[in-house]
Amino acid sequence: MTQSTQKAVVTVEQVSSAIGRPGKQRETLIGLGLNKIGRRSSLEDTPAVRGMIAKVAHLVRIVDGK
Repeated sequence: MTQSTQKAVVTVEQVSSAIGRPGKQRETLIGLGLNKIGRRSSLEDTPAVRGMIAKVAHLVRIVDGK
């Protein structure tokens, strides 16, 4: 039997600008695949990605569904 393994996905949307933010926060947004307000990125739900989201939680929001 083959198990179907579905990887959990988290979708984040940038809701605030990175202008005037520390460079590490801007780099984290780029690492998440974001660089403009309103842009969305679907990523694998891993502890590393959750940590990156936590670092820029004030700039992004997690979107329900896809």
